[in-house]
Amino acid sequence: MLLTLPDILNPDDLRAVREALRKAPWSDGGDSAGPQARAVKNNLQLPHDCEAAQTIRAMVLEGLDRSPSFFSAALPLKVFTPRINRYAGSSNAYGHHIDNAVRVLQGGERVRTDVSCTVFLNDPADYDGGELVVSDTYGEHRVKLPAGHAVIYPGTSLHQVTPVTRGERLACFFWVQSLVRSDEQRRLLFDFDMNLLALRQRLGETPETTALTGTYHNLLRQWADT
Repeated sequence: MLLTLPDILNPDDLRAVREALRKAPWSDGGDSAGPQARAVKNNLQLPHDCEAAQTIRAMVLEGLDRSPSFFSAALPLKVFTPRINRYAGSSNAYGHHIDNAVRVLQGGERVRTDVSCTVFLNDPADYDGGELVVSDTYGEHRVKLPAGHAVIYPGTSLHQVTPVTRGERLACFFWVQSLVRSDEQRRLLFDFDMNLLALRQRLGETPETTALTGTYHNLLRQWADT
């Protein structure tokens, strides 16, 4: 499931992001990639523990906590520490790759990368190129969202970031280990949840919506791994 999430960061957040990045200590993004990905990864990244990275990371995590759609779609169990990258100049692209199945947090805890997420930190008008292109059985999906918006998609997906030919593309990226490993099951649960919400808004609480809520949670109970 590929899904866009609007307004993970609000205008005040985005102003704080721009201020935090004013003197950002960018380094080679290839330093955090495996041998195969490093061959096609050509971008810049903030050091994991620098002040700018910590500031932006906190705002992104707070924004995700405010988003019921993120929780419903990703059903997060663990979130890998968000990182910030930049595409510009000669460090301007990331070729086709599939993310590592498991990432390791600084303390040694492992996170399975069921869901990939990118939060765009500047507007599409700021740069040319730089589309996130996600491939699946239905073809290629090109994503380039307004600042503060996010996209989530299966971690199993082949994807790339096309070359930035003008300006700079700034983004925050991370992975989620979901309570539900299967993308197909997560999609069914998300569709169920969204349609149940629409029914509640139209009809209020009824015996039928109460019963369907029970069915949703029983499916989640059956499929979730905690």
